[in-house]
Amino acid sequence: MAYSDATPAGRAVKGIIADLPGLIAVAIADTDSGMNLASHSNSDHFSPDMAAAYNTQVVQHSLNAINTLHMSNGTLEDMLITVTGQYHLIKLINDGAMFMYLAVNSLDTNLAIAREVMRQHSAGVN
Repeated sequence: MAYSDATPAGRAVKGIIADLPGLIAVAIADTDSGMNLASHSNSDHFSPDMAAAYNTQVVQHSLNAINTLHMSNGTLEDMLITVTGQYHLIKLINDGAMFMYLAVNSLDTNLAIAREVMRQHSAGVN
């Protein structure tokens, strides 16, 4: 457990833990540095800190691609990566200054519900 109830990011992580029984891991990180603001894993074999660090590069490259391709009429909101038995979701928050990373078991978790839980809890992070 790497979060504190005293921070908005920590409260969001705590809420996600309560709302998603199929949760593997969650992290909230700074988009520029990759520094984790809050994280949690239900698996001893899955590091949300490491996942957030690598996904920082995914977010940065995606934002660069959008700028390079002059897709200025849209804003990157979220991304979905599917792996056998898992959904990995990334949602940009605070105008892209931070992102929320979520990994869930795809056999136990409805994708629409996971996205809605992310949306609800990301609204309180600032």
